[in-house]
Amino acid sequence: MILGIDTSLGTAVAIADADGAVHAEAASSDPLGHAEIIGSLLQTVLTDAARGPIGQTSAPQPVALTAVAAGMGPGPFTGLRVGIAAARAFALGRGIPVVPVASHDAAALAAMLADPFADLPRFAVVTDARRREFAYTVYEGVDDDGLPVRVAGPALVKRDEIDQTLAGFAAERRDVTVIPAAMVALVAARSLAADRVAQLDEPLYLRAPDVTPPAPRKKVGS
Repeated sequence: MILGIDTSLGTAVAIADADGAVHAEAASSDPLGHAEIIGSLLQTVLTDAARGPIGQTSAPQPVALTAVAAGMGPGPFTGLRVGIAAARAFALGRGIPVVPVASHDAAALAAMLADPFADLPRFAVVTDARRREFAYTVYEGVDDDGLPVRVAGPALVKRDEIDQTLAGFAAERRDVTVIPAAMVALVAARSLAADRVAQLDEPLYLRAPDVTPPAPRKKVGS
């Protein structure tokens, strides 16, 4: 089973297995309270997952996690740092690997699995990047490993330019307000199975952080 954590929008945590069965999930839509809520969400899903997949009834049993999937954005600087730090700390404590996942990939897979028999047109996952900008990634179907195929992005665009930008890709717009942590876990599971773990050592901030180190002071001659 894989623990999925994403804080690119709100805060979402879930435990799912490699087949996509969700054992537990919890989320908060607060875009600012990541650090305050993530600990209690982790405790909730670990407790709930011991009862087995959602919708089934079974005797509680230990939750055997094999990896932690960390949503790497795009998203705001502070929010992403909280989720990624939590994922890395949890994985370190359990002695299991961290699997980085582009958050938009999870949202795209969720859209595709909502109706797996539908022939979805090319579409773009669009999320609020604040500062009057949107983050977007364009997708077209899934590959042989069941992973979303990116056509473009992730990238930033001004709010009043998003529709024109997506028209250039002939992509249908899909605004997303929640990244499902269960899908973060499933993308990680499929990536591991295909030996295609993304090389995402750094979060997808897409812009420089608000706070930067001060410039060095100039030396004053004696």
